[in-house]
Amino acid sequence: MIHELLLALSGYPGTIFTWNKRTGLQVSQDLPFLHPSETSVLNRLSKLGSDYIRFTEFIEQHTGHVHQQEHHTNQPSQTGLHGIYLRAFCTGLDSILQPYRQALLDLEQEFLGDPHLTISHVNYKLDQFQLLFPSVMVVVETIKSQKIHGCQILETVYKHSCGGLPPVRMALEKILAVCHGVMYKQLAAWMLHGLLLDQSEEFFVKQGPSAGGAAANQEEDEEDLGLGGLSGKQLRELQDLRLIEEENMLAPSLQQFSLRTEMLPSYIPIRVAEKILFVGESVQMFENHNHSPSRAGSILKHQEDLFAADLHRLKQQPLFSLVDFENLIDRIRSTVAEHLWTLMVEESDLLEQLKIIKDFYLLGRGELYQVFIDLAQHMLKTPPTAVTEHDVNVAFQQAAHKVLLDDDNLLPLLHLTVDYQGKDGKEATGPRDGATPPQDTSPREVPPTGWAALGLTYKVQWPLHILFTPAVLEKYNVVFRYLLSVRRVQSQLQHCWALQMQRKHLKSSQTDAVKWRLRNHMAFLIDNLQYYLQVDVLESQFSQLLQQINSTRDFESIRLAHDHFLSNLLAQSFILLKPISVGLFLC
Repeated sequence: MIHELLLALSGYPGTIFTWNKRTGLQVSQDLPFLHPSETSVLNRLSKLGSDYIRFTEFIEQHTGHVHQQEHHTNQPSQTGLHGIYLRAFCTGLDSILQPYRQALLDLEQEFLGDPHLTISHVNYKLDQFQLLFPSVMVVVETIKSQKIHGCQILETVYKHSCGGLPPVRMALEKILAVCHGVMYKQLAAWMLHGLLLDQSEEFFVKQGPSAGGAAANQEEDEEDLGLGGLSGKQLRELQDLRLIEEENMLAPSLQQFSLRTEMLPSYIPIRVAEKILFVGESVQMFENHNHSPSRAGSILKHQEDLFAADLHRLKQQPLFSLVDFENLIDRIRSTVAEHLWTLMVEESDLLEQLKIIKDFYLLGRGELYQVFIDLAQHMLKTPPTAVTEHDVNVAFQQAAHKVLLDDDNLLPLLHLTVDYQGKDGKEATGPRDGATPPQDTSPREVPPTGWAALGLTYKVQWPLHILFTPAVLEKYNVVFRYLLSVRRVQSQLQHCWALQMQRKHLKSSQTDAVKWRLRNHMAFLIDNLQYYLQVDVLESQFSQLLQQINSTRDFESIRLAHDHFLSNLLAQSFILLKPISVGLFLC
């Protein structure tokens, strides 16, 4: 009977130890030579055999290569559980079952050497597994019942490994180390080569925009943040660089990626995951771009082999160390960020590009727009038509020549757009590179004037398109239309003053005096607003931005400083205060 017991514990039940799918492995009740106490001990041992059989079934079902491969190759599709993390879990589970198998072999050797050993000896030798198997079975059942998938398996195993039972903790940590091996391979492919190897959507980085968390931020929607009446909802709209779909506007090589937070294990902070996302996006942009390697070089400064060795070293560690993990991620991120800073600031002359943005989007070339307002006033004071955009661009070119702006390389990159109701949908959503699409394609009312539909596009050169995204340029367009309205109102008030000066020798009435005072008050307001916008807001914020760019060698710091600069422009220019902005736009 001892050999029957060992066979049953190895997963091969017979007539003495029978297998039932619901109750598991049990000793037969109709054996007259067994004492009730022996039956109790055998049933206790049978629980180990039941767990072992269920473990092996689970492993065979989801790997198909441990035992009876030909019978289980189609099982994963039937249960819905699949993926490389699940296979890694099964590999780790199989490894922790090896001591149990070895214990059964040792028992068989002992019984062959001494036939007088009792069942109690088997119970004593296998007692160490009485605590381990039920705890591991809880993890297996959790994965099966909740259909745990991908990196969520890491979270499940980690939570169950945080108990106070050393055998259970050590076994689950061994399984977790095997599963981490898959994560490190995905990290190496993503961070060192820009490859997202994730066919089953198991990784915490995904292609496409993030799902968003509107419900979580609902309480902050109407909270005043003290930025010129700026609420929490408005600030999020300003800082969300994905308000507009960017895939169609970016170069084909640059795809949009985001974090799949539900797949991120709790022991990896979100700040670390964002660094991983940034590195992978940057590396992929360089790997897929067709620029000559001599100019772009290696974004990792040819340290791929070194970083790969470091990742492999972490993979070999029996326990996951967040300190070592984050230190390595920081080293890789710093290398990438410094290379991007060099490429943007030194090779692509970011400061010159910012000056161009300031000159044209923020009306730094005031004389250009003064001439343009005079030339385009007659064609933009009425609702736009199909030819308005062409006429406006001709006027813009004429204004540029009049102020001696004859930069042959710059003017072709700038284009004024006029969005009108009859504009073709394809033309509106897919203009030249770097153009900003309208925020929706649904039918809209005809703009009351061409000024309300006016916009400016700028063809951003590689690699500056990762900083000046279409969403960022759309925000610049909001500021552009606002500043142009202020400048236009100021110009009309000056024209009104000129007309009043021409008629001052004529006899004036009481009504004329009221008009003079009204124009004087309006001019005072607009002149001071214009000074405030150009000096206290634009020049001040722009100088701070340049100072921050020159004081760092980190691209992420540049992007953060630029986002902060743009948000401050929108907040401090009263654009978000509807009584002011709407009143000026209606002028």
